[in-house]
Amino acid sequence: MPAPLVLLSARLLDPATGTFLPETALAAADGKITALGDDREIRALADAATTVIDLKGAVVTPGLTDGHLHPVSGAELTHGLDLSGCTDLDGVRAALAGEVAALAPGAWLHGWGLDPNVFGDRPVEAAALAPVLDGVPALLQLFDAHSMLASPRALELAGVDGPRAFDQAAEVVCDAAGRPTGLLLEDAACELVERAAPQPTREERRARLAAALRAMAAAGLTGGHAMDANGDSLAFYEELDAAGDLPLRLRVAPWCQPGTDDDGVRALIARQGTGGRLWHTAGVKLFMDGTIDNGTAWLERPDCHGESTHAFWPDPAVYTRIVGQLHAAGVPTATHAIGDAAVRHVLDAVEQARRADRNGVRHRIEHIETVPDDTLRRFAELGVLASMQPTHCCDFTRADHTDNWSRRLGEERAARAWRCRDLTDAGATVVLGSDWPIAPYPPLGVMAGARHRRPTRDLDQPPHGPEQALTALEALRGMTVHAAHAAGEEDRAGRLAPGYRADLTVLADDPLTTAATDLPDLPVLLTVLDGRPTHRDPRV
Repeated sequence: MPAPLVLLSARLLDPATGTFLPETALAAADGKITALGDDREIRALADAATTVIDLKGAVVTPGLTDGHLHPVSGAELTHGLDLSGCTDLDGVRAALAGEVAALAPGAWLHGWGLDPNVFGDRPVEAAALAPVLDGVPALLQLFDAHSMLASPRALELAGVDGPRAFDQAAEVVCDAAGRPTGLLLEDAACELVERAAPQPTREERRARLAAALRAMAAAGLTGGHAMDANGDSLAFYEELDAAGDLPLRLRVAPWCQPGTDDDGVRALIARQGTGGRLWHTAGVKLFMDGTIDNGTAWLERPDCHGESTHAFWPDPAVYTRIVGQLHAAGVPTATHAIGDAAVRHVLDAVEQARRADRNGVRHRIEHIETVPDDTLRRFAELGVLASMQPTHCCDFTRADHTDNWSRRLGEERAARAWRCRDLTDAGATVVLGSDWPIAPYPPLGVMAGARHRRPTRDLDQPPHGPEQALTALEALRGMTVHAAHAAGEEDRAGRLAPGYRADLTVLADDPLTTAATDLPDLPVLLTVLDGRPTHRDPRV
């Protein structure tokens, strides 16, 4: 039977070994690689209907997969004023002033990517942005997406005039007189004000998602582990998939929040495996803490402000019980754990679950920003995957530890930043991702950051913890072989071999020999999902 897709004159890179396969061409049909061989052999499998692409020596890797991203919420959060390029308060004020000047009377201003480092030593509060926002309802998402600044007018419209109590670790930050400062910590607090703002239509939200996914495919992504199923997410994926417009293969983990009862856990278990051709529900996402930058992480010792002392779950034992229920049902978990106490508790919970039921479920910890030595070996011992985002270290911290994250932690813990190297050497499987929209999604940038650990905007700056850098091959594995292993799909993804998925990323040159600082600019010539090109550069 003729193959619908044939790639010729290729260098086929095996991420398991870091070497090129002896073959120079491949054929794909029914979403799988059907044959590898030389150009003559594979060309013979084509007919008049086959898409034949001469790659002229370009490098083919298994499709790059982002191990942690939020497609739907990311498409929504990144609509509005991009503040991620602002490095000081003057820059933020100038950007806001320009946006305010273009607003219609009474319209809301939405911003995203605000770096708390721009506030320096002063508190993160709306007063720092007065008088630019006087009378303007504004919501400014901080880069961690766990906190936002609301202007006085936005708070007024939402009816938020003092502290609130929540079932999870969330807070409306108030001054000594009980007046809100504008800083809202975690979803439950942010939603109080978000609900008062005008909402985009469903059609607008779906269009933004589709555009974001197309851009991801153009950047070389063929798949992603989507760490939420909130709102219309699953319906959007289903609609795009049915229409043939889903350009990424998505593995979706719905959230389990504090307050979830036994019926809620059973519903999460029942949802597993549902989906379509290119997306499915697999696993459950939980949170053990918030973020270091806003003082809601869970640390074994408080930060310099006396914060980050509590778990996200008011009773961590309930989290442990739910992990045990999911484990016994064969459901993998992915837990957001940034602080050392949070990471330790997740490892303890998995260990307890494994003692009760020795099944082969693969659990994950997401982020792992600072951990002490005695936790490293436990990842491999317990089979817990380390899902990490090295570009967070690159772009939101500094080598001299003058950034907000490092100052909060102090020298000892800041020196344990994103221990990708130590976890790898301890035998852990390290999966790489972006956590988009927290950091940019282009996978070559993620792999580059794992190698150079320098600020993306200024690569001449020194690296933060260069001893924790991964090699080029380890970085590639983190978005191919290890991503497949994390999904339990190593028998059908992450390799270039007959019978494996025809999810492919084609690069202009070898990512293993391209300098880390040059890697983000390496052209992506072709992206193939399920045997179908989703991006094709004019050069091929």
